[in-house]
Amino acid sequence: MTRVIVCGTGFGRVYLSAFQEQPGPEFPLRLTGVLGRGSPRSKACAERYGVPLLTDPDDVPDIADLACVVVPNGVGGGEGAELARRLMERGVHVLHEHPIHQSELAACLRTARKHGVQYRLNTFYPHLAPVRRFLAAARHLAERQELLYAEGACAIHVAYDLIDILGQALGGLRPWQFTDPAPGGGPFSTLEGRLAGVPVTLRVLNQLDPEDPDNHTHLLHRAALGFTGGTLTLASTHGPVLWSPALPAPRGDDGELDFDSDAHRLVRLPSVQPVGPAEAPTHREVYNEVWPEGVRRALRAMVDAAETGGDPMRAGQYHLTLSQIWQDLTARLGYPELVRRPAPEPVTAPDLVAAVRAREGL
Repeated sequence: MTRVIVCGTGFGRVYLSAFQEQPGPEFPLRLTGVLGRGSPRSKACAERYGVPLLTDPDDVPDIADLACVVVPNGVGGGEGAELARRLMERGVHVLHEHPIHQSELAACLRTARKHGVQYRLNTFYPHLAPVRRFLAAARHLAERQELLYAEGACAIHVAYDLIDILGQALGGLRPWQFTDPAPGGGPFSTLEGRLAGVPVTLRVLNQLDPEDPDNHTHLLHRAALGFTGGTLTLASTHGPVLWSPALPAPRGDDGELDFDSDAHRLVRLPSVQPVGPAEAPTHREVYNEVWPEGVRRALRAMVDAAETGGDPMRAGQYHLTLSQIWQDLTARLGYPELVRRPAPEPVTAPDLVAAVRAREGL
């Protein structure tokens, strides 16, 4: 049974939620501690999960084999990368939350190799079930149809993850390049480029509310892949995944368009079809089920890596390229525009249905 400590209790609380599931054959990991600064929040987290609260990283090897380092790295003004290296120097495997600069990542990988431990960067979102469904469908389609283009949209907060999602969907990142954003107004900046040689258009909401940085993002991730036979879309980070077959144009014996023909097997199918659930999970399900299961998948993969060994530097080459692309992208975008907005009025789909019926009778 692998002993695990979670370092950090901000986003680290998501990692802690993965341990609501009891250890067993499918999840052979046991939470043995929380590392924090001794704040009331850290104390409350340790008490909730019935584990000790540590404040000195040098005490971690006594109670844990694997550390989840969920502390901001240099880009966030934190010392997460330094903490990860310190733990690896003491023989502890590290699962490290993103984003991270390429130089910090390279230093972590070198430390892991030097001290014979495993290190993996966790970009989090590709482990979530809806994103995995999108990636699996993309791989299936790529084996059967030509991939023509990719599109993505995201908030600047999660641009690192969107590049990763697209990279995994395209089967890699290289060769890559991006241009400077097109001039123009509006909340989104648009960049053109290539990933894995495929034409890519990215739209990034490069805005930040300094008083409430986790809100007012409009969206997390949205991605679309254009194949010769249709478009595969991840409507949002948590789904649904949609397949839109190219419009069939069946022709009769005379060569003219025949919209009554049944010759094409797509004509009787919906023009947009869900791949998996037709609706995304509720926000409560996201926080209580989807995110914890995503962390469990990342942890299981980490345990497998620790058991099989291997060179962490070789395993980290993809993420080194990812960090390089992300740094290039954010440099082209420039510092986010600071905005301050009041919280919007909550609107639900039933609200909109009622409004449409009232206005249009539909």
